[in-house]
Amino acid sequence: MKNITLENLTKVCGGVYSGPSDKLEQEVSSITTDSRKAEAGTLFVPIVGERVDAHKFIPQVMEAGALATLSERILENADFPYIKVESSLQAVKDIAEFYLQQLQIPVVGITGSVGKTSTKEVIASVLKEKYRTLKTQGNFNNELGLPLTVFRLRDEDEIAVLEMGISDFGEMTRLAKIARPDTCVITNIGTCHLENLGDRDGVLKAKTEIFKYLKKDGHIVLNGDDDKLCTVKEYEGIKPVFFGMESDKDIYADEIVSRGLKGMTCRIHVGEESFTTDIPMPGRHMVYNALAATAVGRIYGLTLEQIRHGIETLEAISGRFHMIETDRFLIVDDCYNANPMSMKASLDVLKDGAGRRVAILGDMGELGENEVQLHAEVGEHAAQCGIDVCICTGPLSANIAKMARKNPELIVIEEPDRDSLLSHLSDYVQTGDTILVKASHFMQFEKVVAALQEM
Repeated sequence: MKNITLENLTKVCGGVYSGPSDKLEQEVSSITTDSRKAEAGTLFVPIVGERVDAHKFIPQVMEAGALATLSERILENADFPYIKVESSLQAVKDIAEFYLQQLQIPVVGITGSVGKTSTKEVIASVLKEKYRTLKTQGNFNNELGLPLTVFRLRDEDEIAVLEMGISDFGEMTRLAKIARPDTCVITNIGTCHLENLGDRDGVLKAKTEIFKYLKKDGHIVLNGDDDKLCTVKEYEGIKPVFFGMESDKDIYADEIVSRGLKGMTCRIHVGEESFTTDIPMPGRHMVYNALAATAVGRIYGLTLEQIRHGIETLEAISGRFHMIETDRFLIVDDCYNANPMSMKASLDVLKDGAGRRVAILGDMGELGENEVQLHAEVGEHAAQCGIDVCICTGPLSANIAKMARKNPELIVIEEPDRDSLLSHLSDYVQTGDTILVKASHFMQFEKVVAALQEM
């Protein structure tokens, strides 16, 4: 890892080095917080968690050949190099900030209330047409996950696409300090994390903290159809590139056609030029993602043909509107997370499915004092969107069920929790169904997806 020597690490962390002086100039080959991934040349970072203090794994990590470890306490009689730091978590962030500066590659930072991951996937799929691109994997988008993503970068990587997720004020500032993005993309301003952020104006304020460490010659890419984002006129002289569905946007789409669960077709306009593309994932929101990717692609010099090919070769990821065909069902695995906006969008896509359209919905978390009303609004949408069965699981989802019953033709089923749902699931589904599975991550609805696959 470029310039990540034990001497530099000690300086960056404000730590105290203990060990042989001849090791100070050695570069670490990898950095991990997972003791199981330690190998020769690794720097181990022991994180003190709510349930596990990873300091207890230091001996086995060093036996596995790690070069050194950080530690929040003095290690008596240590016969290996270690750096004493005040906070392992802060050290991780400081190291990531330093390492990214050594690489000198462009960074695209992506945030928003809904669609961060799918937007990140489309942008990365486009940029790979011209550059060796590293992107955030899974949910590695917080104050620990972002540094771990940065540590995966190597000299040969040419651009980084980094997802940045927050739940409170100040978090985005800390993430942006690490990433120092050249391009900031914001997908939308929704109703996530209202228990900390208050209302959508609070969400806007928290998300736009990403601009604080934007490079002076950087770029801002915003959803111009969002009523909050469209109010952002400039930031320190940088004018946003707006995308949307109307011709007054810098980049816009028209001729939008749904191909059902096979995806979307649209024409994307960039100045006087345009191209038609087949997006391989369903939902109108995917058109917005493709527009964001087009904007980023143009910023980094891609041709429209490269952008089109990048969009059309997008691959789905587990838990994010991932289509799973079994002998009996088409399962739409969208169980990674949920909020009111994304749940309504997923229901709109489900209505294009074949056979009975079955929605298995679970509780949404972190919605604050309006959580009952926000669940009820999803129920109202379910009643109107043209699906056949709505299975609501969890105490909050009872509010979805209550409003969904306004449609007497919609079959509405309530279950108190996931385990009860699993015990009755086979009674609720039929061969030929298209089944959407969606809830917040804490509901662990991946177990529901697994159970459907085994039927």
